[in-house]
Amino acid sequence: MTSSIEKETLKNIESGTLRFLYLDEEDMIEAGVLDAKKCVDVMEETMGLLEDGDFLMGGPDHNAHGLMLDFPKKSKIENFPLNDSRDRRFIAMPAYLGGRFHIAGEKWYGSNGRNRAKGIPRSILMAMLNDVETGAPLAFMSANLLSSMRTGAMPGLAAKLLARKESKVIAVIGPGAISKSCFAAIMTSSKNVDTVKIKGSSPTSKSAVAMKKYIEKHFSQIKHITICETLEEAIQGTDIVTEAVSCREGEWPFYKKEWFKPGALIISASVFNMDKKELVGIRKIVDNFQMYDDYAEEDGEGYDENGMRNATGCMGEEFAYMVRDGLIERDTIDSLGEIIRGKKTGRKSEDEVILVAIEGMPIEDVAWGYECYKTALKEGIGQKLKVWNHSNKDI
Repeated sequence: MTSSIEKETLKNIESGTLRFLYLDEEDMIEAGVLDAKKCVDVMEETMGLLEDGDFLMGGPDHNAHGLMLDFPKKSKIENFPLNDSRDRRFIAMPAYLGGRFHIAGEKWYGSNGRNRAKGIPRSILMAMLNDVETGAPLAFMSANLLSSMRTGAMPGLAAKLLARKESKVIAVIGPGAISKSCFAAIMTSSKNVDTVKIKGSSPTSKSAVAMKKYIEKHFSQIKHITICETLEEAIQGTDIVTEAVSCREGEWPFYKKEWFKPGALIISASVFNMDKKELVGIRKIVDNFQMYDDYAEEDGEGYDENGMRNATGCMGEEFAYMVRDGLIERDTIDSLGEIIRGKKTGRKSEDEVILVAIEGMPIEDVAWGYECYKTALKEGIGQKLKVWNHSNKDI
């Protein structure tokens, strides 16, 4: 079925002019990019389509997070750009998403840790949408907020599907910009939460204080906010743990099973480390197991002195290694899509401890970008820019 957007694109091409819609950050805000509840709903649709197989991403198995241009730590070439532990990288994240979306697109990701000293975000992102039938560009948009919201919406979806309904306490581990989006999305379905525990790099860290102020300003139902000194303090007695930690490789926070209360939901959207033997008895749910299994195949991490795989910080990949090493069976790992499609049960008991591993995928960017694009078209937001017209076809 040809969508109204595809018909309009074809009409424009046939009339002799090809245009796309440019949306800057203010345009994206006007188009609803910050609507956390709607974004959670769109991510639920997206995970359902992932389960159906109605999608494509990059890589030989069509499951890749993206293709990274990773700079070396040293080079013989004078003035060659280096990655000296400051996160200089570029990632192309292409995808096709089916269903009502039927759209192709890509997020282009540029990152440099030195940016913070310049007063700009570490990562600067743009997204593009293309008509699937003609390849014509439809939209080019600012994607920092888009990416942040879709990242946060996935923990929001996990909470919607898996948190205990009477959950009252949330722990925020790694209180940066992404954690704000995660918290906002989780709160769309967590109506009984009234207490928040924050763990940053220190009790007086700017990010922890900023997170506290953000919650106080935007969430009046929260009556108690504590900035915790230790990870254990933040987690004990908590119903929902959401982590979005930014740290150096190998410095991932280490968790112990004994800290988690019965019925806790733990959502890892960044980096997480835990003894694999302790992980065995915790229910494991992922966004896309095949993606993590591909990571495991590619990385081939070595073993430590106890015969366990070296930690990667990525819990989905850790789950894949646990299957490969015979610690657990593959069928003990469920996916959000299976739960959405009714193939697997969500929460099985009030005491069940659940760990959800979320990495992020370009189909999420394409889905949320498409939703904002549709709104922008309807409301007349953004600038239409010309690519070419047929009067130049003989050049």
